[in-house]
Amino acid sequence: MQFISSIRGKEQGSALANTMKDFAGLGHLFVASFLFHFSSFMVIPVLTDVTMEAVCPGRDECSVAIYLSGFQNAVTGLGAIVVTPVVGNLSDRYGRKALMTLPMTVAIVPLFILACNRSEVYFYVYYVAKIVAGIFCEGSMHCLCLAYVADHVGPRRRAAAFGLLSGVSAAGFVSGTLTARFLSTSSTFQVSAAVAAAAALYLRAFLPDSGGVSCGDEACDPLLQDSSCSSSTSSPTSSSDEELSLRLPPQKGRLPSLSDMVTLLTDSLALSGAATVTFFYSLGEHGLQTALLYYLKAQFGYSKDEFANLLLIAGAAGMLSQLTVMPILAPILGEEILLILGLLGGCTHVFLYGIAWSYWVPYFAAAFVILSAFVHPSIRTSVSKSVGSNEQGIAQGCISGISSFASILGPLIFTPLTAWFLSETEPFDFKGFSILCAGFCTLIAFIISLRMRGAQSCKKLSTVQHEQA
Repeated sequence: MQFISSIRGKEQGSALANTMKDFAGLGHLFVASFLFHFSSFMVIPVLTDVTMEAVCPGRDECSVAIYLSGFQNAVTGLGAIVVTPVVGNLSDRYGRKALMTLPMTVAIVPLFILACNRSEVYFYVYYVAKIVAGIFCEGSMHCLCLAYVADHVGPRRRAAAFGLLSGVSAAGFVSGTLTARFLSTSSTFQVSAAVAAAAALYLRAFLPDSGGVSCGDEACDPLLQDSSCSSSTSSPTSSSDEELSLRLPPQKGRLPSLSDMVTLLTDSLALSGAATVTFFYSLGEHGLQTALLYYLKAQFGYSKDEFANLLLIAGAAGMLSQLTVMPILAPILGEEILLILGLLGGCTHVFLYGIAWSYWVPYFAAAFVILSAFVHPSIRTSVSKSVGSNEQGIAQGCISGISSFASILGPLIFTPLTAWFLSETEPFDFKGFSILCAGFCTLIAFIISLRMRGAQSCKKLSTVQHEQA
């Protein structure tokens, strides 16, 4: 028994080493993703002040700025609905690296414009460029990174790997926000544009290309590798992958149609449930993003430094969660339980913002990101495990498209609501009412996730009873 235990211990140690080696193989992707998000998030704390100064100089409340922000998010989301699934599908056929270059390069342009000048004319030029860039960057970069990870990591470790990818993005968010805290407004955009250019160059120079061939369990997961049965295990993996691949017909050189995407999403309970949860959670998330900074400025007089501090707390909590907590909990609890925990934390997070009674309450609410950070990696893991190797790009693109659709509805719903309750003609004194409504959207996603969990448990129980009979 001791001999067997020692062998198993050595095998587990070797498996862990191989697992870390697989994750290390994604190092170039992590570096490129970090630089991209570092550049993108660095300018967020100063954008509210830049917008207000260009549109409504000298004022703390400005409905025009809120509507401009909402319109930008809506148009960006509308374009991303079309672009993201197409980009994901093209990456399945032509490789991830070639398609990843597009959002990385386009993201440089709006940053360069504000790096030159932030006057009213330059702001509106930036505004148009940002909408165009957002159409190609809003969901495409994240979608392609997820597909790239799925190409290199087996399904059993995909939740941890997706969590690490999100953690790297959160690290870019924290680093960018912290950097913005110590830079002037003009220097912030100059540094951001330089880092965005460096990210695109690094991607082209160092990232190995990856096509649409995803790793199977036996091929990628050292916990399942066994030299004595490698030939016998390869067949079930391929057959299982072929069964998943039948969800979409062969594309024969054409782009996927809307009916193809609908068929893919409605063909399984996991995909349709993930799509529904994504929609409601993203609707609440984009509603919060639309209202939060303007609400905090009107309610508590927040400025650049307070915005940076708040975003820094939220980013640090997300980074800690995804880099340390999620890789530990994912193999133990599974993505379904992590999704429920994340949505519960997300509800608490948003509701606390909406009912904040003092300037410190938003800082406390931001700490709940340590739980809400589980949501997106858990959804993406469920989606990735539900499709074949040749559908990773389009499946992730469809989920990103649904999130983009929510980003259209979010500004359309919450922008006028926020402007109304922050104006002097509000129906009653509750400046956080629009954020509270966003919290109810997140609550709906939480309830749906509970029903999904119950339905899956019932299905597994009936399957076991049928097999026993």
